[in-house]
Amino acid sequence: MTSEHLPVASYRREDPPPALDIRDQKTPFSARQRPQPPEGAPNVLVILLDDMGFGASSAFGGPCRMPTAERLADDGLRYSRFHTTALCSPTRAALMTGRNHHSVAMGNVVELSTTAPGYDGMRPETAGTLAQTLSLSGYATGAFGKWHQTPPWEQTAAGPFDHWPTREGFDRFYGFLGGEASQFNPTLVDGTTFVDPPATEQEGYHLSEDLVDKAGGWIRDVTTFGAGKPWFCYLAFGATHAPFQVPQSWRGRYRGEFAHGWDRQREITLAAQKELGVVPEQAELAPWVEGVPHWDELTDSERLAAERLMETYASFAEHTDAQVGRLIDELRSTGQLDNTVVFYILGDNGASAEGGIEGTLNETLRLNGLSDTTERILDHLDEIGGPHSYVHYPVGWALAMDTPYQWTKQVASHYGGTRNGLVVHWPKGITARGEVRNQWHHVIDIAPTVLEAAGLPEPKTINGIAQDPIQGTSLLYSFDDSEAPERHTTQYFEMFGNRGIYREGWTAVTQHRTPWKPGQIETTRFSEDVWELYDTQNDWTQAHDIAAERPDKLAELQELFLAEARGNNVLPLDDRLAERMNADIAGRRSPHAPSSVVLTQGSGRLREDAIPGLKNTSFRISVELGAGELTDGVLVAQGGRFAGWSLYVKDGHPTYAYNLAGLEVTQVGSAAVIGPGQHTLELSFAYDGGGLGKGGLVRLVLDGDDVGSGRLERTIPFFFSMDETLNVGLDRGSPVTEDYADAGANAFAGTIQRVTLTVGDDTQQPSDRELLGAVLTAH
Repeated sequence: MTSEHLPVASYRREDPPPALDIRDQKTPFSARQRPQPPEGAPNVLVILLDDMGFGASSAFGGPCRMPTAERLADDGLRYSRFHTTALCSPTRAALMTGRNHHSVAMGNVVELSTTAPGYDGMRPETAGTLAQTLSLSGYATGAFGKWHQTPPWEQTAAGPFDHWPTREGFDRFYGFLGGEASQFNPTLVDGTTFVDPPATEQEGYHLSEDLVDKAGGWIRDVTTFGAGKPWFCYLAFGATHAPFQVPQSWRGRYRGEFAHGWDRQREITLAAQKELGVVPEQAELAPWVEGVPHWDELTDSERLAAERLMETYASFAEHTDAQVGRLIDELRSTGQLDNTVVFYILGDNGASAEGGIEGTLNETLRLNGLSDTTERILDHLDEIGGPHSYVHYPVGWALAMDTPYQWTKQVASHYGGTRNGLVVHWPKGITARGEVRNQWHHVIDIAPTVLEAAGLPEPKTINGIAQDPIQGTSLLYSFDDSEAPERHTTQYFEMFGNRGIYREGWTAVTQHRTPWKPGQIETTRFSEDVWELYDTQNDWTQAHDIAAERPDKLAELQELFLAEARGNNVLPLDDRLAERMNADIAGRRSPHAPSSVVLTQGSGRLREDAIPGLKNTSFRISVELGAGELTDGVLVAQGGRFAGWSLYVKDGHPTYAYNLAGLEVTQVGSAAVIGPGQHTLELSFAYDGGGLGKGGLVRLVLDGDDVGSGRLERTIPFFFSMDETLNVGLDRGSPVTEDYADAGANAFAGTIQRVTLTVGDDTQQPSDRELLGAVLTAH
């Protein structure tokens, strides 16, 4: 289809006036035709990896062996100056729309949305997606894997579904909606329906393998039944985002390969990058980040823990690349690879430093501002990479994976947070083989590149809605011309107040917030931030700050940043991280949202923003049980093995378990037995108050009688899980407590008539407070 105005309806027809009687119809009616893409339009495969720095993949000189990326690059192009937004959701929104992330309301990850125009997490209809354009132009469209663009409060059966993949241009979606997922027990969606994984971890299930199976099957179906219809496949892995989890056979493959440490790894990687030509020969290592220990400053124990975590990450990366290889091999064997333009994007931001200085067995700890220890990691070395761990490597390895640049994911000011490797492969459309392209580009350039490759214009309207201009610049001009002047000459960056501006080789940047300090808002005012200036035409890696030498150029670029910020809804700047995980603090939740919700048996897969928040407040859970025989099982549970809570029946006794991010599991039980017949079981929690993550008193009441009580000394302040959900009648995914079996075997076989969740101080009766006083006195 060549029209710049994509139709309201997908099908069109032009028919003669109808006769009264079919026998008098002289001119036959035409068959209804769907818009067709231009002749020879290529298939499009966009592969996006998560949390991979520029210096991680072997295709760009890194230590993680990724032979598929290397083969595609050797038969295609490597882009050495390709950039992302420094964070997950914003990069994906920019990729899908060809527009800057704040301008499409995704100034941060969707879970941290506020009500500010650039941050509310809801893509406007004036910024249509690449999938919509291709679908309305005759392409089949499928998305598989991580989406991370649907507001959490819209992720229920009630919708609305406007920001789900199948309403944003994709015919088919299979994957997960959140920011991360367990590779063994993910919360999956098929279309708009939540589904269980097709196998269990004991049966060898792994999410990356599942995604490629589903993507390959969809492509086969389109090829079989589509009569030559081109397809657009968006394959976005959860890997290599935490948790680093790999099949048993992939663990230990890198044993001993990182004993030299992260300082030496940076030197090794830079030498390899120069040999590949993805950095110039004169490139230097950017400065090390102050406060992060060097390898020789670690103890033997710290080095051992750090090695194992990095080994697991490298195995995770290689395993993911092997799954990509399966799909590429299938396309090659079926003759489709030649006219498939492949964009293999090696990271949606720089390497993640969210594991903290020491690394962690459980990333949820770090994101809740809680600490982990090397000793705890060493106690569980054999679990790293498996289903009982949710690991993340230390900051030092993140910096090494961003070689030769400084800083990491979240830091949009410096190239360590925003520069990612890009491989482009299209045998039919690119003559060059194995070459490097140094033109400066950004993730918003992918959408216009696809449209130009497909012979489609930028749409002026979609479904009758006028479209904002695409802000990206097509890469196509550079495919066969390594010397072509770059066309993307200006680009702003901003994330958590970390900000920068690129203009024709110059960068002005200021680092405001440190990624491995999630629990507290920065005390530095934005106006007090110190700006740096780099001439990247001569200083490729931002190694030499020349702000003092060129204050005129710095001032010019600072003004340019403000102009771009005003034009893209970047203001007001917001440096809160963990605080915005709380919907009430962020302002996401409607002031009229109920403080109570009634759920029934089978209700489930509910995100934390979809229900009253059971954190940093008093609350009451009431479970009404129907008549029937005594049975064990979970009544209601939220989260899982790495943080959460569960109210369940074991051997007839009501029990509450609270999992504090895997550090400790506190159980409050009762000697009372729930016999046959109808019963009401209540759990109340009287919160101490005085801040976030404080403790409180737990009380169990069966049919109006106090039957048990206990105390939580501390609680989860911000969120239980970015993946696991609240469910009635069973604990889906990983279990909150090992006191009962995994999902599929912990379901309550009796009848649950309703579960009522109520939050607020008024949920506590006077007797609760009296009992609380007694407990506090006893402690």
